[in-house]
Amino acid sequence: MYKHYPSLVFGFHACEREVGEALLSGEGGFKASKNDYDWLGNGMYFWENSPHRAEKYGEELKNKRQKLDTPFVVGAVIHLGYCFDLLESHSLQLLKNHYYSLKKTYLKVGLEMPGNNDIGANTDKLLRKLDCAVFEYMHSEMKKNETKPFDSIRAAFWEGKELYPSAGFKEKNHIQICIRNPNCIKGYFRPLAMDTNYPRV
Repeated sequence: MYKHYPSLVFGFHACEREVGEALLSGEGGFKASKNDYDWLGNGMYFWENSPHRAEKYGEELKNKRQKLDTPFVVGAVIHLGYCFDLLESHSLQLLKNHYYSLKKTYLKVGLEMPGNNDIGANTDKLLRKLDCAVFEYMHSEMKKNETKPFDSIRAAFWEGKELYPSAGFKEKNHIQICIRNPNCIKGYFRPLAMDTNYPRV
């Protein structure tokens, strides 16, 4: 009963400028990512409270992966609704249970489970085919059993180099939100630069 979030959060989405401007104008709509390697399964992805991280990711998509021509960051006001939060123990156990259920299914038909893999020299396992498969299996089982579907998924990722020797923190640590229900998004906005003539609030 504690999976319904009572407050709003800010999310930031990196995309092509044309797509972002369409979202801001109301001409563009919700578009879920459906790659088989998406960390949290199908949905629209946001960096929680981190426009700077979204901006850096957009630059990476342009320069390293050549997937964006003109990177753009759009902000969103989000109500997480019925949220599957992987910073909470019950959600972690539920995902684990679905992993073993999916594994049993693969073994039964003699197929090899998908894996989470690195990209080149990066060891952060950015290609998350296993995680994606487990999430989508969980959602399909919930639908089959007519269980209330999750509106959103929230998870922390430890990514990048250590901040300093033996640190428990990494340079790209972040919380990511995957929105499955477009009604969670209450509005889009253009992130503003800080006005340094006034105090931070």
